Amino acid sequence: MNDKENQIRAWTRQKPEWIPIQSGLPFLDWKAQGYDEAELERICQKHSILFPGYQPGTLRRNHQMVFEYYPDLIAGKPYTDYWGSVWETKVTGMVGAVTHHALENWDDFESFHAPDPDDNDGMRKINWKWMDKTAVSPNRDEIFFGTGLPHGHTFLRVQDLRGYVNFLCDMADEDPRIDQLLDMVCDFNVKLINRFLSYKPDCISIPEDLGMQNSPMLSVEQFRKYIAPRYDRMTKPIKEAGIIIHEHSDGYIMDLMDDIIRTGGTVINMQDLVNGINNIQKYVKGRISIDLDIDRQNITVFGTPKDIDDHIRECVSKLGAPEGGLSLTYQPWPPISPENLDAVFTAMEKYCVIDYLFR
Repeated sequence: MNDKENQIRAWTRQKPEWIPIQSGLPFLDWKAQGYDEAELERICQKHSILFPGYQPGTLRRNHQMVFEYYPDLIAGKPYTDYWGSVWETKVTGMVGAVTHHALENWDDFESFHAPDPDDNDGMRKINWKWMDKTAVSPNRDEIFFGTGLPHGHTFLRVQDLRGYVNFLCDMADEDPRIDQLLDMVCDFNVKLINRFLSYKPDCISIPEDLGMQNSPMLSVEQFRKYIAPRYDRMTKPIKEAGIIIHEHSDGYIMDLMDDIIRTGGTVINMQDLVNGINNIQKYVKGRISIDLDIDRQNITVFGTPKDIDDHIRECVSKLGAPEGGLSLTYQPWPPISPENLDAVFTAMEKYCVIDYLFR
């Protein structure tokens, strides 16, 4: 069984042979963050399951790619997205924040228009040539071909346009213009999704953050009234095509989980400690597949290698099952130590692949 088939089996709960795992170091200047790049790369080379064929120099090359392909991630250079909002970041390779909201003033709405989905995804240009090439690749049987909307496609997109406080007030006031704006954003997303569907991908992602550290960013009632109907519109054609839907949200989202599952699809990428492993086991496991986002704020940064091993074993033992329904993903950020980074990779490979607990 190759990686693609195993991934599909895991997310569709058809008895995978191992738990899919993935990780990657963000496109930072790790040397400027105080790290020895060669040491980090030796760790990646050591973990050939997570990083097959890893080549020295990858960290430096990835960082340089930011300047060519990710203009919104360049420090000191404000970036205007295709909806008209302005982004700024303090660290090259790290997502910044919106410093100018294109629709902060409703007076500008009358002349406001959505971008062209044949040209861009709202944040960046779309490389349709790459999509064309990948869709007809002779290696399609071996490559898991996924595509999707940009992060922050609906709820966060309107927040970027109006500003968070304004958006909350719009919903609280039941301002009819917020429905019009949400429909405009949703129409744009649906057009993108329909074009993605023409490629017959294995998976379409709809990622955006809905949670904070201990609560959602909006009420259950607001999500149900304003956001869930748009999610329904976006996911319906994907479900009808029988394609995997990969959802994502950082933050605490347990209060929204019933509606996320109802309007979503196959798998949800969610955070472990923020939502609680026991909560996820009790209220999510078996209802939708879980692409678990391993903690990068607490245990993996401040714990010991044993703490990390114990945590990942707990995640796998409580959320995994012989039929599948679990994958693990991890994205390390400073100030994690190289020792702890190695411990995370070791535990992921051990409990998910080498000593797969449900074999």
